[in-house]
Amino acid sequence: MAHAVKDLFPEVKIGIGPAIEEGFYYDFEKPEPFTPEDLEKIEKRMKDIIKKGNPFTRKILRKEEAIELFKRAGESYKVELINEIADDYVSIYEEGSFIDLCRGPHIPDTSKIKAYKLLSIAGAYWKGDEKNKMLQRIYGISFDSEEALNRHLHFLEEVKKRDHRRLGKELGLFSMSEEIGAGLILWLPNGAIIRKIIEDFWRDEHIKADYKILYTPHIAKLELWKKSGHVEFYSENMYSPMDIDGVAYELKPMNCPFHINVYQSELRSYREFPLRYAELGTVYRYERSGVLHGLLRVRGFTQDDAHIFCREDQIEEEILNILNFTIFILKKFGFDKYDIYLSTRPEKFVGSLENWEKATNALKRALELKHLSYEIDPGEGVFYGPKIDIKIKDALNRSWQCSTIQVDFNIPERFNLTYRGHDGHEYRPIMIHRALMGSLERFFGILIEHYGGAFPLWLSPTQVIVMTIAERHNEFAQEINKILKDSGFRVLADLRNEKIGYKIREATLKKVPYMIIIGDREVARKTITVRKRNGENVEAINIFDFINILKGELTN
Repeated sequence: MAHAVKDLFPEVKIGIGPAIEEGFYYDFEKPEPFTPEDLEKIEKRMKDIIKKGNPFTRKILRKEEAIELFKRAGESYKVELINEIADDYVSIYEEGSFIDLCRGPHIPDTSKIKAYKLLSIAGAYWKGDEKNKMLQRIYGISFDSEEALNRHLHFLEEVKKRDHRRLGKELGLFSMSEEIGAGLILWLPNGAIIRKIIEDFWRDEHIKADYKILYTPHIAKLELWKKSGHVEFYSENMYSPMDIDGVAYELKPMNCPFHINVYQSELRSYREFPLRYAELGTVYRYERSGVLHGLLRVRGFTQDDAHIFCREDQIEEEILNILNFTIFILKKFGFDKYDIYLSTRPEKFVGSLENWEKATNALKRALELKHLSYEIDPGEGVFYGPKIDIKIKDALNRSWQCSTIQVDFNIPERFNLTYRGHDGHEYRPIMIHRALMGSLERFFGILIEHYGGAFPLWLSPTQVIVMTIAERHNEFAQEINKILKDSGFRVLADLRNEKIGYKIREATLKKVPYMIIIGDREVARKTITVRKRNGENVEAINIFDFINILKGELTN
């Protein structure tokens, strides 16, 4: 691809072009933006290069030689990269008239390339640093057959159809505003209804599971975050402190220090354990503008957070309880496939090696007792402890990080947490951090894409629309509407003087699960005709029989 770009646009300077999980990309410095028509030209030129069967030839050069070579070619980005390489020698590859800096290896020659497609153009800062120049990045994909390529292109079309940003706008779920700020979400009425349903379900199930629900502030003194270790280990994700009456305060990036303060509000006894605190707490974390992405990467989000204080001998049982609870919650939302990872000690950490070993082993044993297969993710634990991460699979088999369970021996020490044991002595509690859905915003984005906006009945903001064929049917439609509302369903009445086909199309686009159509026959017989959003029609039935069908669907 880079060879084709240089042939067509000789003035272009080339940056970095790696293979990635979803294909490949290359970054270019070009005065004018690439256009979709340019991509077509580049693809055509690539085809010509492939036909030639040019071999990929590897050469080893001294750094000085390589620098001189790329200086002569005017490739300043390559010169910069070579200067950063510690070795005395570097490898380059030649392919026809094109030369590039690369470690390799490569296929023998260009004729081995069977099927490819250039997908998109995006901006990208050189080396990912927003202080550097903005380059143009061309993304592409390659497969060993046209059939495999076409399957992937079909998959990408399905991804595009399910994009939560598009569906969020079409279905009135959420929006963002430059006036308010990047990465900050406005929940629109339909999205707010779904959020309420999720939150109500979450709180009810936590109360059943013996959690105590908390609410905590959005800011706290900077000293609290120093004591917790966040300033030392997490400062790049925190906002600048604000001055209030001469005291520095900080927007909270996490909820844990608040829950610790609730724990410290009373003297604690071993009889209270395990002590489980849960909160839907809104936190604020700095994300670079380049990585913000709809609901999936934001700056302000609500975390379904919980912290459990327990004795050391209760750790395994609590982790097992959390694993069971997590699987139950995820299944309720339609996720029954997932990958599990056990993340171990990172390079920067707090606490003793002995405690890290204890915590890691406790997580391992719980997974094994539950007969859950998992992979070790070395060095990916948080600074205060190891963790279990659960990545759910959506309808397109894509993985999403959601649930996390983290054992923490360290923060209880930093805050000098204690409890009175059965022998009257003071002991240190163990703290377990856990989130089941993660961020509500992100989880909602995943839900939108998983269902393609066609939410199951229990989550749909509008469950039924009652629509009339003519104005003379309005009175009976309003009776039906009232019966459904009184039975606890979310229902709307469409009594507009519009053609019934138009009303059906509009309700289908809004992905409403059920449409009730009222005409002369329905009024005369005191029945309803029901149409599902997939186009399937239900025979004329009594409204109360239909309510029983709805209730049955809700309990499944």
